[in-house]
Amino acid sequence: MIFVLCAGALAPTVGKTAPYAAMVMDARTGEVLHSRNADTRLHPASLTKMMTIYIAFQAIQRGEISLDTEVTITSAASSEPPSKLGLRTGQTIRLRYLIRAAAVKSANDAATAIGIAIGGSEEAFAARMNATAQAMGMTSTTFRNMHGLTESGHMSTARDMSVLGRHIIYDYPQYYNLFSRRSADAGIAQVNNTNRRFLDSYEGADGIKTGFTNAAGYNLVASAQRGQVRIIATVFGGTSTANRNARVAELLDMGFARAPGRATVRAPALPAYRSTPAPAPTQTAEPELVAGNQNPPTAVARTIRVSGQVQSSIRPEARPSGEEPVLVAAATEAIDDALALALAAPAEVAETATEVAEAATDVIEEALPETAAAVQLASASELAPATIETLPEVRPAEIIMTAADIAPANTVPTAEPEVVTRISTSGGRHWGINVGRYGSRYEAERTLIQVALSEPSALDGALRRILQRSGGFDANFMGLTREGADLACRRLQARGTTCFMIGTDES
Repeated sequence: MIFVLCAGALAPTVGKTAPYAAMVMDARTGEVLHSRNADTRLHPASLTKMMTIYIAFQAIQRGEISLDTEVTITSAASSEPPSKLGLRTGQTIRLRYLIRAAAVKSANDAATAIGIAIGGSEEAFAARMNATAQAMGMTSTTFRNMHGLTESGHMSTARDMSVLGRHIIYDYPQYYNLFSRRSADAGIAQVNNTNRRFLDSYEGADGIKTGFTNAAGYNLVASAQRGQVRIIATVFGGTSTANRNARVAELLDMGFARAPGRATVRAPALPAYRSTPAPAPTQTAEPELVAGNQNPPTAVARTIRVSGQVQSSIRPEARPSGEEPVLVAAATEAIDDALALALAAPAEVAETATEVAEAATDVIEEALPETAAAVQLASASELAPATIETLPEVRPAEIIMTAADIAPANTVPTAEPEVVTRISTSGGRHWGINVGRYGSRYEAERTLIQVALSEPSALDGALRRILQRSGGFDANFMGLTREGADLACRRLQARGTTCFMIGTDES
């Protein structure tokens, strides 16, 4: 009799599933295309890490910390349960590796280390997460930690997580490729993406974040782009990885079926910036980390960029007037100077060709098809802190890589040369714009010509470039300044043309 009662008490627990919720959103406009229980407060699990990573991007942009800050691992971080990177108390590791581990592997120890490095404590960082969520309009979310493990009061909704995913896409577009990497070098280990099955199976999928706990079930905020349409789909409470992926695929299909082919992009407003005051130095504080946190919160790092492994400093020739392919021929003396500065900095071991190929940005991957992948320099503020200057208007965030991300010299991409690339990065012309993804190279080229004719003044000097992706052919204009790219996009959007800015940096 006792056994029967015990078995009866256990039965509901064994069969219990997490509540289901879903949201489908047109990322371009924020319009909700489908929702189910979207405002029900549920356990977000590791979707939480999207906010942790978002604030890390924000802190880097604002000069609070750099990607190459050596973070000292606390016992609180190292003792987190799996999934984890395997960090040890007292070891140091660069922030860039912690971000990769949190985004790709969903490592709990890495997420906690990020929060403590930026906020000074878990509590202070959680307060910043909540303030940022409120500023984004995530009115039903409360964060208690930075990793998403089940904790009383740590709750969110499918609607709020969709809003957060949209902010990641539009507020920090240069970082966004991080979420589509199938694997990444996390410094002490090569880590695989927890979302790689979905990324490989759904056409156009490029992110964003998975989550799982027993209380939450299998969660996913996914985004996919086809042509000029980008859809965000969020699921809470999947019963397995396969079930979750199938549901998200159905929701994305629904989104693409319901969303208009063209829409004016209305990017979300940047949330109000709130820095976390640096904690008072203690005997256990890491000197570099404390100094990094005490940088003026309004300072923004200047960046120096180099595209490709420059062999000589030859002035670029004038752009040909015809339609023949134009290959990058040169870079300026300023690029050589920047390269020398980067190579003088402490270098890491070069990453594998596969990692570099996934790490490099669209512009650099295609700009020098006959050379190894891109060199990205650490920010000038990281190499010479005295040169930090305040640039409060900068948007989107600057994403900086070090000379460690140089590809091996004998790595030669097999893809055929692209039609057009930029010919100089001098004068800050390392920005571009994307005007859609198309089913054929011909459609992409035709669109580029039509857009160029519609805005000749805004796109004067811009170079047309077509990039083949698994989901089609991206139509891009490159070789613009940040201001020029922003102006061109605003003018095109006013004409009803979908457009978003592209940069050359990444984490």
